Amino acid sequence: MWKFHKSLVTGLAASLIVTGAFAGKYNLGRQATSEEVAAWNIDIRPDGQGLPEGSGTVAQGEEIWAEKCSSCHGDFGEAVGRWPAIAGGSGTLAGEDPVKTVGSYWPYLSTVWDYVNRAMPFTEARSLEPDDVYALTAYILFINDVVTEEDFELSKENFVKQRLPNENGFVTDTRPDTPNVKTTEPCMKDCKTDVKIANRARVLNVTPEVEKSE
Repeated sequence: MWKFHKSLVTGLAASLIVTGAFAGKYNLGRQATSEEVAAWNIDIRPDGQGLPEGSGTVAQGEEIWAEKCSSCHGDFGEAVGRWPAIAGGSGTLAGEDPVKTVGSYWPYLSTVWDYVNRAMPFTEARSLEPDDVYALTAYILFINDVVTEEDFELSKENFVKQRLPNENGFVTDTRPDTPNVKTTEPCMKDCKTDVKIANRARVLNVTPEVEKSE
């Protein structure tokens, strides 16, 4: 997972460099400014790189959660309807019905901070201030029993000290990258000249019947 994360960041940086090169050589567009690059460079890494200054307590996060998160994710992260559960699921990963939550499945707290900051609340993405995100992340730790004190304060300084239970459930993919090499030439002989439809989905009872209104 970390390997993928680094490759994603590397790919973004490479694309910005290539874009800049094309802009200069072919007079297409212009190079992105440092401010524009910084606006996109908001990812948070497991070692805390990218975290802004700020802090927030469990109690503060609970208030924000009640206002902006509980309608979808439940008061305590148990989920409402088919929205994702954020808490619970401990010990279920090896069972027939695993419940993948922050406490049971996610490996790094940085993913929580990054996702909340980038995409939540669902209808108001990027509307939260850093202190709000720290507070919500602290509350998510609390409802997953990673921290137990309601006055616990999460900040940039103590962020990397917080470890999620399933961190060791993920391992780095050490397999070498291999190119997609074509080993044989495609067959271009005795090709069909026409194609006949043998059956249709409705005949196979795959597509449900739709009642027509009169």
